[in-house]
Amino acid sequence: MTSSRITGIGHYVPENIVTNDDLSKLMDTTDEWIVERTGIHQRRFLDPEKDTVANMSAKATHMALERANLKVEDIEFIVFATITPDYFFPGSGVLLQRELGLEGIGALDIRNACSGFIYALSVADQFIKTGMYKTILVIGAEIQSTALDLTTRGRGTAVIFGDGAGAAILQASEENGAGVLSTHLHSDGRYAEELYVKDPGSSRPHAERQAEQILDTSSFKVHMNGNAVFKHAVVKFSEVIHEALNANDVEVEDIDLLIPHQANLRISKFLQSSLKLPDEKVYNNIMKYGNTTAASIPIALSEAWDEGKIKANHLVCLAAFGSGFTWASALIKW
Repeated sequence: MTSSRITGIGHYVPENIVTNDDLSKLMDTTDEWIVERTGIHQRRFLDPEKDTVANMSAKATHMALERANLKVEDIEFIVFATITPDYFFPGSGVLLQRELGLEGIGALDIRNACSGFIYALSVADQFIKTGMYKTILVIGAEIQSTALDLTTRGRGTAVIFGDGAGAAILQASEENGAGVLSTHLHSDGRYAEELYVKDPGSSRPHAERQAEQILDTSSFKVHMNGNAVFKHAVVKFSEVIHEALNANDVEVEDIDLLIPHQANLRISKFLQSSLKLPDEKVYNNIMKYGNTTAASIPIALSEAWDEGKIKANHLVCLAAFGSGFTWASALIKW
């Protein structure tokens, strides 16, 4: 039976490092306050003159292709996860296709926020298993810095998020018991407004959507009920990881590396403790990059691979929770 394997992984983050001390000059906060609540020490913010969601993704793609020993022309389809596209429409998938110089191949956009990369991976996995494609590019990328409220009013979310892109090359394989073993996707829209950006939404009356009527721009900023997100995340993270393990008849101790979505170091540490996993089996890089939403898992996956923490035949578990609420997991035999 055909399965799909990640044969190349890459990432790109902007050069501009923004420390907690840098943010303390813009709002009433401190390095100690941010680290205690999130574990974040710094993040990357783009240079609008250099970076777009599409070209960051292209840079991550070229790294992934090089590691996979493939050419751009080998890509047959693109699945692109982002909630911060360069345009309201069209989606970023076609912009990346243009950046890569590809013509005619399909590009699908996924809008599942923090769970977006695993959703995208799952879609690509199904396309490959059905035989429709043999080589698919999966992207998670975000530019969030340009939408943050970098004042004391917005510090609850402004200190959390960063920019970056990650890419994975998924290819068909006939090797039994290897590659993406299973993916598990969930959502609960009852909590949609606990973590969301309301505008620019299309459901407002025509008059309210006119530029001259938009006096209060707060609806264009991230709204997050941090307590609700934390409470649900720690439960759903654990549930969806166990779902993946049970589906493949393996135990927690069989995991070689867990890469959770980098939402908050406190959540990751709580999850690690509940699963009783040692430090060397859980990968975190939120300290350096903040929460890069759909990009966080592929960036972490790329860095973990580069650091030698992922090797052939390792059992790697990916898990995410975020806006929607959505949550997801993937179990991969490398």
